[in-house]
Amino acid sequence: MTSSDLYPVSRLAAVQEATAKAGLDALLLTPGPDLRYVSGYDAKPLERLTCLVVPASGEAYMMVPRLELPAAQASPASRLGLEFVAWDETDDPYAVAAARLGRVGKVGLADRMWAMSSLRFREVLPEAEQVLAGSVLRELRMRKSPAETAALREAGQAIDSVHRQVPELLRAGRTEREVARDIAEAILASGHDTVDFVIVASGPNGASPHHDVSDRVIQAGEPVVVDIGGQLHNGYCSDSTRTYSVGEPPAGFAAYYEVLRQAQEAACAAVRPGVSCESIDAAAREIIAEAGYGEYFIHRTGHGIGIETHEEPYIVSGNGEPLEPGFAFSVEPGIYLPGRHGARIEDIVVCTESGGERMNDTPRELVIV
Repeated sequence: MTSSDLYPVSRLAAVQEATAKAGLDALLLTPGPDLRYVSGYDAKPLERLTCLVVPASGEAYMMVPRLELPAAQASPASRLGLEFVAWDETDDPYAVAAARLGRVGKVGLADRMWAMSSLRFREVLPEAEQVLAGSVLRELRMRKSPAETAALREAGQAIDSVHRQVPELLRAGRTEREVARDIAEAILASGHDTVDFVIVASGPNGASPHHDVSDRVIQAGEPVVVDIGGQLHNGYCSDSTRTYSVGEPPAGFAAYYEVLRQAQEAACAAVRPGVSCESIDAAAREIIAEAGYGEYFIHRTGHGIGIETHEEPYIVSGNGEPLEPGFAFSVEPGIYLPGRHGARIEDIVVCTESGGERMNDTPRELVIV
């Protein structure tokens, strides 16, 4: 994939059309995933304003500190035919942007815009109602293009290559932190540009879904939950969880792990267009609950993924949104027994015209090392 595939020129026109349809006069996109999605420019978040101004009609332009102009011009945003409005240290870029916009009634601010920027825009556009740009962009970002799906597939293959190395790294006597350090190096060596997270949760730490790492020494006979992910050169993310056991697992663990495996399999098999997000959650949750572990499945079944590790759609009870081809999300049920141990299995799945395609293919059975 090239940047023109992942960040096509046509996207800007689609965003303008969606902005008008939503009744907004403009989107104001500062550094972060919204700006990167629309323009391909992964701008540095600085106190100096960088902002892509996308009016519902008319020409879009990008406010850029003069110091950052070369970086902006070298980015994929240069293909969009944008005017780069460079501002100098003594300028007020918010006032410049407001003057160019004129009178507006409703603007969408980037979801990750710093408060200092949103408040300054409120000062210079006092009559404008501010809403989240995500209300416009979510419909576009959720529907992954073939190029985006290919990028997620590449990310899945890269993180799979790391999971295949984990059995060599896990052994009794090592600390979680030592194992995590080796995993992080492997993530970078696999083609990722960044390491977004490494969870190595051994023994009782495995009962905490968002445990990070600690200096706890891994013991023989303990399960270990390994949840890892990062961002590739193309800006798309990986995320995959597998559970390992250092030697034979403790009594009862293999039985509930098999329940978990069946639940994850059922949820993945349920993916197809028209099925609601909450139905995928229910497919996993019902199996776990029927086996008596319902109270120990304490989080949603999944989250969307793309240029962010967590984005819409969310696979959770109460979300009746139907799946569509191109929706990409995790399927990651878990069972967590406080003070004892836990387990989670996670794949990234893309909804296709006929079902679901997993982006990960490492073994989902319990791996004993």
